[in-house]
Amino acid sequence: MTRNVLIIEDNPGIAQLVQMHVEDLGCHAEVVDRGDTGLARYRDGGVDLVVLDLMLPGLDGLSVCREIRSLPGYVPVLMLTAKSSELDRVLGLEIGADDYLTKPFSVAELSARIKALFRRVDAMAVPSDTSDTPQRIDIDGLSIDPDRRQVRVHDQSVELTAREFDLLWHFACHPGRVFSRSQLLDSVWGYNHDGYEHTVNTHINRLRAKIESNPAEPEFVETVWGVGYRFRE
Repeated sequence: MTRNVLIIEDNPGIAQLVQMHVEDLGCHAEVVDRGDTGLARYRDGGVDLVVLDLMLPGLDGLSVCREIRSLPGYVPVLMLTAKSSELDRVLGLEIGADDYLTKPFSVAELSARIKALFRRVDAMAVPSDTSDTPQRIDIDGLSIDPDRRQVRVHDQSVELTAREFDLLWHFACHPGRVFSRSQLLDSVWGYNHDGYEHTVNTHINRLRAKIESNPAEPEFVETVWGVGYRFRE
């Protein structure tokens, strides 16, 4: 089945580039050059992925993403941004973007991110094999419910982004196992590009800030110096 990708981008050159390579992946691509009209098109339905610019006329990308996440149903959002500051990336991820690319970006990387998001959607749609995967994890006040995708710390609900939850669940399902940043990119993000290990660092720092009583001395997601990270046994 052909997937429908909505591209909300006001730069004609970038929009055309993204459209061309989305279509090379066998998808149907539709371009809208304003945030407000892009959101209206999304509300019409039939969209399987949104490629969303941050700076848009009519309505900025963060506001569009926030509105998309307030609607029922889940559609992945890949955010494009000419801003490279950590704050802009964190804001987009906190509001609900699944991933981001900073302009200029490579075509290979764009394709890899899109394919990874589609694989994630497909995996979510398939019932998991529960023979080896725990139904729920509870450890020292941390409770992780994969069916509801809910996390609680000392009975207080913690709001995680989709990627933060996937990262925590991956760790918790393999207690004691050390993962390098490269392995986490492959397993959780579904792609790996040289130089993007900082993405893992950012997510782990934000995850610790939400679930650890003292993020400077984490008791759940531990650092193994010179190697990577692990979830406590």
